[in-house]
Amino acid sequence: MSITNEHELAGMQKVSEAVAYTLKEMINYAQPGMTTKEIDEYGAKILSDFGAKSAPYLTYGFPGWTCISVDNEFCHGIPTDQRILKEGDLINIDVSAELNGYWADNGGSFVIGKDINSHQKLVDASKDILQKAINSIKGGVKIADIGFLMETEAKKRGFKVIKNLAGHGVGKSLHEQPDELFNYKNRFDSRRFKKNSVVAIETFISTSSNLAVELNDGWTMVGNKGGYMAQHEHTIVVTDGKPIILTQMNEILN
Repeated sequence: MSITNEHELAGMQKVSEAVAYTLKEMINYAQPGMTTKEIDEYGAKILSDFGAKSAPYLTYGFPGWTCISVDNEFCHGIPTDQRILKEGDLINIDVSAELNGYWADNGGSFVIGKDINSHQKLVDASKDILQKAINSIKGGVKIADIGFLMETEAKKRGFKVIKNLAGHGVGKSLHEQPDELFNYKNRFDSRRFKKNSVVAIETFISTSSNLAVELNDGWTMVGNKGGYMAQHEHTIVVTDGKPIILTQMNEILN
C-alpha cells in the first residue's frame, strides 16, 4: 500500500505495534524445555489482546498463529507439542497480523540460551545486513540495488542468501506489490522503491543453501543443501530520507 493520509499511517502504526510487541515478548519468553506450541499460544494471546488476527492463519489457513522454525528449518515452521527447544537452538519467529483492515509483518532469528552451537555469528550477520539495507532504502532507489547490497554483505561474511524467498509490499493485505524484494541483484528488475509505500524488508542469510525447499507437511521449508538460515524483518514506510521503521518496537536489531 501507499500511505496517503494520517489515518492510514495511524492504522499501520497500530498493527505494526501489535506484531512488534508480540514478537519481542515471544523472544523474551522462549526458554529451553518449552515447546514451540507453548510459545505460539503465548504470542496468540498477546495478538488477541491487541484485537489483532494472525495473518498466516487468516490468509492461508496456516496451522498455527505464528511461524516458529527451529535449527535446520528455515521458515514457515509449524508450532507443535512435539518440538521441544534445547539450549543453543537457532530459532526463528515470524509474526504477522491484521488489525482494523491493516496488515504488518516482522520476524527475527535468535539463539536460545547459550550459543553452544556457534549460531550467533549468522544471526549477527543477518541483523547487520537488514540494518544496512534499511539505511539505504528511500524513494527512487532501485530494488535490485538493495538485493545486491544484501548479497554482497552476506558473501563478505562467508554466507549465502536464499534466492527463492523475498520481502514484499504489505499494508492492505499480507503480500502486495512490490513483490519479490530479493536478497540478490535481479538484473531484469528495473523497479524502484516508491516514496510513501509500505514494505516488509527481510533477510534470508544462510550457511550452505541457496534455495528453500518445502517439506511434506506442505509448510515448513529447509535448505536445498542443508545448513542454517537467519531471517530478520521489519515493516517500513519508504520516505525521501531514512525509512520509518513501523515495527521498531520489536528490538530485533539491538
